[in-house]
Amino acid sequence: MYPTGPAAYDRAITVFSPDGRLFQVEYAREAVKRGTTACGIIYDRGVLLAVDKNITSSLIVPRSIEKIFQIDEHVGIATSGLVADARRLIEDARIRAQRNRVAYNEPISVHALTRDICDIKQAYTQYGGARPFGTALLIAGVNDQPYLFETDPSGAFTECTAAAIGTGKTDVEKMFEKRYKRGMSRDDAIDLVVDGLNLVSEKKLKVEQVQIITIDIKDKYQEMSKEEVAKALSRLEDRGEEEKGGSNNNPAN
Repeated sequence: MYPTGPAAYDRAITVFSPDGRLFQVEYAREAVKRGTTACGIIYDRGVLLAVDKNITSSLIVPRSIEKIFQIDEHVGIATSGLVADARRLIEDARIRAQRNRVAYNEPISVHALTRDICDIKQAYTQYGGARPFGTALLIAGVNDQPYLFETDPSGAFTECTAAAIGTGKTDVEKMFEKRYKRGMSRDDAIDLVVDGLNLVSEKKLKVEQVQIITIDIKDKYQEMSKEEVAKALSRLEDRGEEEKGGSNNNPAN
């Protein structure tokens, strides 16, 4: 007897269900939803990426967990989902960026790089014998201006001013919709992403678990030092204390 229902269509990537769905792609999206939260924000002169590494054991060396990767001096990528899948795409992105410099003697367009990576993702949703990449990417960079793209396991991508991927995507993006302002300063953008990570973190954020990079039109790719991350987390605590103080001063209804 042949299987019926969804089970009849979810074993092969090349088979559509009767209602036009590719179940393997949807399963890949579920893998992304289980990944750690990553955020990206465009500010007045650049773009930044931030991740919570969510280290669950004291035996793990924090620096061995990579969630943000430098592609070129003007491009970085944050990942969520299956990091091993993401590394495959990261290597392709680095090769394409260097080939562009060799061939044209100029940095690759952030949009062109995103399109090329998403073409690879899409190919793995169309041919048998392979599965989709179980990872979403936030691709950030600068050319004439800062850019931020969110990619999906299907190969689709969208340009954003602020975005999040991973387990806390919905809650963080709701916060961004309320508080994000175009042209905000670098410090305000850092505070906003820290607030976003803190919103969905199960534990108190620690310096060694938070990674933030900025890509400035002038200064290009830079990773924030632990000292600067510590200052951002300190400002987070101060804001929390102010909110508590404000709520305590409100008269009871």
